[in-house]
Amino acid sequence: MKYSLFDPKISPRCEYCERGTEKNGKVLCHYAGVVLPDFACRRFLYAPLKRKPKNPPPLARYTKEDFTL
Repeated sequence: MKYSLFDPKISPRCEYCERGTEKNGKVLCHYAGVVLPDFACRRFLYAPLKRKPKNPPPLARYTKEDFTL
């Protein structure tokens, strides 16, 4: 069984394609030219280091009373 660190059903987007470079909110693709970040062509090649992680949820606020018995 092959173990994968990434989801095999990832939706292709030029935003994290190996062949695209982000410039001024758009992506400069080697094949398609200037495209929007959510565009995807058939030559999509996933580059995991280009993905931006989601922001973590805010931490809960605790008071001194929460830690007393």
